[in-house]
Amino acid sequence: MITSVLVANRGEIACRIFRTCGEWGIRTVAVYSDADANALHTRVADAAVRLPGAAPSATYLDGDLIVKAAIASGADAVHPGYGFLSENADFARAVLDAGLVWIGPPPEAIEAMASKTRAKELMGLAPLGEVTEADLPVLVKAAAGGGGRGMRIVRRLQDLSAALESARSEAASAFGDGEVFVEPYVENGRHVEVQILADTHGTVWPLGTRDCSLQRRHQKVIEESPAPGLSEQLTDELLTLAVRAARAVDYVGAGTVEFLVAGDKAHFLEMNTRLQVEHPVTEAVFGIDLVAEQLRVAEGYALPDAPPHARGHAVEARLYAEDPAHDWAPQTGTLHRFAVPAGVRLDTGFTDGDEIGVHYDPMLAKLVAHAPTRAAALRKLAGALERSMIHGPLTNRDLLVRSLRHEEFTTARMDTGFYDRHLTDLTEPAADPYAPLAAALADAHGRSRFGGFRNVPSQPQAKRYEMAGEEIEVRYRHTRAGLEADGVRLVHADAAAVVLEVNGVRRNFAVARYDDEIHVNTTRITALPRFPDPTAQHVPGSLLAPMPGTVVRVAEGLAVGAAVEAGQPLLWLEAMKMEHKIAAPATGTLSALHVVPGQQVTVGSLLAVVQET
Repeated sequence: MITSVLVANRGEIACRIFRTCGEWGIRTVAVYSDADANALHTRVADAAVRLPGAAPSATYLDGDLIVKAAIASGADAVHPGYGFLSENADFARAVLDAGLVWIGPPPEAIEAMASKTRAKELMGLAPLGEVTEADLPVLVKAAAGGGGRGMRIVRRLQDLSAALESARSEAASAFGDGEVFVEPYVENGRHVEVQILADTHGTVWPLGTRDCSLQRRHQKVIEESPAPGLSEQLTDELLTLAVRAARAVDYVGAGTVEFLVAGDKAHFLEMNTRLQVEHPVTEAVFGIDLVAEQLRVAEGYALPDAPPHARGHAVEARLYAEDPAHDWAPQTGTLHRFAVPAGVRLDTGFTDGDEIGVHYDPMLAKLVAHAPTRAAALRKLAGALERSMIHGPLTNRDLLVRSLRHEEFTTARMDTGFYDRHLTDLTEPAADPYAPLAAALADAHGRSRFGGFRNVPSQPQAKRYEMAGEEIEVRYRHTRAGLEADGVRLVHADAAAVVLEVNGVRRNFAVARYDDEIHVNTTRITALPRFPDPTAQHVPGSLLAPMPGTVVRVAEGLAVGAAVEAGQPLLWLEAMKMEHKIAAPATGTLSALHVVPGQQVTVGSLLAVVQET
């Protein structure tokens, strides 16, 4: 019987596994890098072991170090979570060789399926060899891992070499394995997968379908179960193929078989030999705890002959610290306040006051709604996201709400090209027009104790803010009746709350200020100084770092004086396990290059300058 579990992972999934272990009375052990020294998963575990360093390759990807941590902490079992070493057969063997219980599939099953190239061979498929114009478009894909890392779509033959190099670099950084392959790219298909659960006694459960078509950078954003709009025949085919794949490798534990569905035809993609990020939607529909089932299977218990009956519909949204309108750039900083309304499930690795750093995936949390119907589940989740308090770095929250309410999604006509088609509309700036006024009145109340009308009774006060990418100036006036603004009547104001009457309708505004960052209800604004800082100017053509990160590559042969073309990749930054291309803003000459590979940069750092021709 398992008494103590070390989770060889971090963040949200570690916290989620600890929750089930706690319910079972199982002692929990966390591991953490130096960057995660105060992370939530280290605080909620019963014990925590340091992995010296910050880079994934030296910490969460070092299997020997993690096995030593398990032994030192007295753990008798290891759960890999997802990502990192979760699909590494050598790590699974090392855990077993150390006399520990491995809460996952046999190493042989991982070996057979964890490499996408070997998995395709097992299913009678093969990647492309020599790529020709006739094969385009193609997808360059990492053989190991998942989460959209190490994947590139190639539509022009001359771009293939650069895509292979970039994918190899990203895959090696994320998974410790730079192997990549090329396969045909199916345009506008649906990403559908089947959750399976198998025991050591020969029983395999197919736990329904999930649709994960809404993706950015090949990484899932919104997932749901069951996958809507599939014919009964296609659903049966998918379940049958998933069970066949599991039996082909004598699979044990939780896993997922993924397909790309085009019309009524299913194309096998891969088998993920681990728990998936989107497993909560399956748990909600089938009324089970997949982590608890993993523990039972690891202890040798047999599953019943058939799984529980499915009921209702569940949908999950991944909340990321990122800017969807600017190439999904990851965001960092302090998460000052994070609160979600009751009625939805929240899986997260963050809480108030935590720092969002540059070393790992920018996912803050997963929100999951379950309801009797799909329409009710979508409405419930969109409403919960809309009312959530997220004070800190910019997130994709507005994108998620708009996606859940988009007509193409609500009618289940989406595919993997959804964001390619609709991103511009979904990221159109929108904010409450009265938020700056509420912020100004709250600030005025907090700073004015004796009534400003005594000093300048006739002069309006003005404050400047940045909101949704625009500068806004608001004006208000101190009078003997209180603070007033044209067209709006102030009912109440204090430093944290403002009540305004607009066209006869009262509106409540909760105001929270963190230095110059202000949150008014769900609108994020920035207080601007009265006079611009003259030192903050840059010469035309300056390329500034859009995020903190590490310069991983500079274009081959690039040097000051080189001629460059608009859109030409100049260098690549790595942040939060993803590579981000920095391209020339115009055709011209590279007049300055301020960085080298391996250099750390902060937001706004000057990287290079292109003098336009």
